[in-house]
Amino acid sequence: MSADPFGWVRARAAERTTAGLRRTVRPREPDVDLLDLASNDYLGLARDPRVVDGAVRAARTWGAGATGSRLVTGSTRLHAQLEERLAALTGAPAGLVFSSGYLANLGAVVALSGPGCLVVSDAHNHASIVDACRLSRSRVVVVAHRSPAAVAAALADRTEERALVVTDAVFSVEGELAPLPALAEVCRAHGAGLVVDEAHALGVVGPGGAGAVAAAGLAGAPDVVVTVTLSKSLAAQGGAVLGPPDVIAHVVDAARTFIFDTALAPASAGAALAALDVLAAEPELPARARDAAARLADLAGRCGLAAGRPDAAVVGIRIGTPEAAVAAQARCREAGVLVGCFRPPAVPDGVSRLRLTARADLAGGDLERVAAALATVGRQAPD
Repeated sequence: MSADPFGWVRARAAERTTAGLRRTVRPREPDVDLLDLASNDYLGLARDPRVVDGAVRAARTWGAGATGSRLVTGSTRLHAQLEERLAALTGAPAGLVFSSGYLANLGAVVALSGPGCLVVSDAHNHASIVDACRLSRSRVVVVAHRSPAAVAAALADRTEERALVVTDAVFSVEGELAPLPALAEVCRAHGAGLVVDEAHALGVVGPGGAGAVAAAGLAGAPDVVVTVTLSKSLAAQGGAVLGPPDVIAHVVDAARTFIFDTALAPASAGAALAALDVLAAEPELPARARDAAARLADLAGRCGLAAGRPDAAVVGIRIGTPEAAVAAQARCREAGVLVGCFRPPAVPDGVSRLRLTARADLAGGDLERVAAALATVGRQAPD
């Protein structure tokens, strides 16, 4: 028996340091001369005065906090309006707002699975889906990335009465779309429900930014449930589950992350509503974000870097080792560009990457700055 109950923490820290996997929290200042390509502010609305004013108005009207869970005092008229607007945008019959997208995924997957249900999950799904699968008390089969055939094989072998297939709409590391039409066909052939996380698709993909489910012609389908986050394209915070009214009613009854969590703060709801207004008034924003991502990928390729072709606003650049990725991120920062750095376990395939997130408001001068930064990375890339 150890006399130091947390000695193992220091040992683990040393192992992570050796492997280049230590993580650091870096508080940022409000005004820094860095081009931000690390955030998820896909439409460039985080500092938009219209969105900020929406948050301020909501806080002044409803107060700083929601004061309680949604089932006690936390549900305001703003929450109901936000649910209606999100459902209208995505084509879903009903919606339910959570305090984060992470909790929306936990709530939806756990509430819709459980003993007697098989859950089939893509190998590259987000950590929130992975955690939801772990909490589901279901048998979970993790299948090959973007493989409807692998999903079909898992469903065909099941002995459980019920089945649920869970996938990201746009995968957060490489930025590619899930094959949603084929997945829906497989699910229907085997009587499985389909849950799609639209975190990186809402506001960027689909008609008017309605998401990948709408783009696939599945909006409002009775066997499809959508989860979204408000913290990316909508520049706020929070999440939602969208789908058939009876499914949403069940989530209200069964999702512990809804029942026992304090409701989304009014300021975040107000900001998201204002962002939806901006998106409706400027329907060109999604295409501008996708175009900016394509240009970033092209710049990376010209610098000799291995960039995937983005389907939305995420551009992944394969670097290799964690140490090389951290060094490349530092070189970009020195050149005035802030980029993301994804290392294991955040990258399911073990290949560390830089991740650039495009914004609809990127201008020509911004792209020149990115080109100069990526050129410094390309010069250091191994042959």
